[in-house]
Amino acid sequence: MSSKVFQGFMDKLQNEETWLNIGEGLLKIIIVLIVAKIVIKIGKTAIHNIFLLRTKSPLKTSERRDETLARLLDNVLSYVVYFIAFLTILSILTIDVKALLAGAGIIGLAVGFGAQSLVKDIISGFFIIFEDQFSVGDHVRIDQFEGTVETIGLRTTRIKTWTGEVHILPNGSIIQVTNFSLNNSLAIVDISISYEENIEKAEKVIQELLEKMPEQYEELVKAPELLGVQTLGPSEVVLRIVAETLPMKHVSAGRKIRKDIKVLLDQHGIEIPYPRMVMYSKEPGNQKQVGV
Repeated sequence: MSSKVFQGFMDKLQNEETWLNIGEGLLKIIIVLIVAKIVIKIGKTAIHNIFLLRTKSPLKTSERRDETLARLLDNVLSYVVYFIAFLTILSILTIDVKALLAGAGIIGLAVGFGAQSLVKDIISGFFIIFEDQFSVGDHVRIDQFEGTVETIGLRTTRIKTWTGEVHILPNGSIIQVTNFSLNNSLAIVDISISYEENIEKAEKVIQELLEKMPEQYEELVKAPELLGVQTLGPSEVVLRIVAETLPMKHVSAGRKIRKDIKVLLDQHGIEIPYPRMVMYSKEPGNQKQVGV
């Protein structure tokens, strides 16, 4: 029995039609692989040209988002083309592709039920990148977490707080995002002046200083604005200053404004009030007033 099988195998190898079929199959496989390579190369070139035209258009686009989307589309194109090429090669090798796809569909369905959160994270990550909700380097607040975005992936997002902690958030759990880096920030500075001082004089010298500040500090978008008297406190008159700054630069700009105004008021002899305590003695003429 075995000799007959061996003899049949040898007869098939010696058959010219067998070698012609093998050669034809190899040629088809090579052609499929070459076509797949060409399609991927043309597709990637088209994708990058599209995003290159977007960067040159007058419409404002995010370079980081475009680069991320271009890489994502490159990977998707490669996977799709190679998958189609793989199925074509299986057909050339006379393997039943329909049965294979049916089995893969059942397995994929089972895996899908167990990986719903993973799929949700990936879909959410894609829309975060596509809609440019936030980018790497932006200062954001997501739920109770606030910090600078370090990385954005299709599955997770990393946020680093100013104290150094790194929070890794699944994209599917991101429901509401507050982005502090899209628009300019506003620094609010309150300056207290003693009731005994001339308010008009104080406003004049402060206004002259504010007009020169944009030349000194690059954080400021324009000259800070002196709004005037904000409140009348128990021992002071409060003047309010607002300054438009670059995104997330309002804290440092506010510190610099306070320091310069303090130095300016000292130079002009304008007193900033401080708490006082008055001490009385039962003996006449023994009254003291000291600062605390």
